Amino acid sequence: MFVGGLVSYSSEKNDNGSTSVTTSGYEISPEVGYFLTDNFALTAGVSLGNTDNGTTKTNTFGLNVGGRYYFLNMGERFKTYTNFGFGIGSDENGGSPAEKTNTFEIGGGLGINYFVTPNLAIDFRLANVISYSTEKTGDAKTNTLELEANVFQNFFDTPSFGLIYKF
Repeated sequence: MFVGGLVSYSSEKNDNGSTSVTTSGYEISPEVGYFLTDNFALTAGVSLGNTDNGTTKTNTFGLNVGGRYYFLNMGERFKTYTNFGFGIGSDENGGSPAEKTNTFEIGGGLGINYFVTPNLAIDFRLANVISYSTEKTGDAKTNTLELEANVFQNFFDTPSFGLIYKF
């Protein structure tokens, strides 16, 4: 069994001469996993976030379930994996008018764990290889299918770091 997750914070200031807009946000995404075999774990997680640009505040909530398959051990410290799963989520902003967006996503990607100790690892999620998502805001609906066939070009495009503690 393992517990882990990601924490992120961002802040961006956009100066357009006479106006200045600062946008900040955070996300907290805890996750648990249960190993069915030495190389395969079922996972479940939740995601909570907030973005604020001074005029509009958006709150985000999501749930996900999936699996993680460890397929290549590079020594005792590096373990590579592929992950897959699906998630549902909701974004609600406090703008005028207020809008709520519901999402559904399914996808898979690659990652590496670096074990600092036998139980504590740094989780480096490299990239999503394939994903499908649908978003609905009011009557508007958007479907997106992405296939990153040349994943080696975009490894550092959307990486994320987290920690994992393995029991």
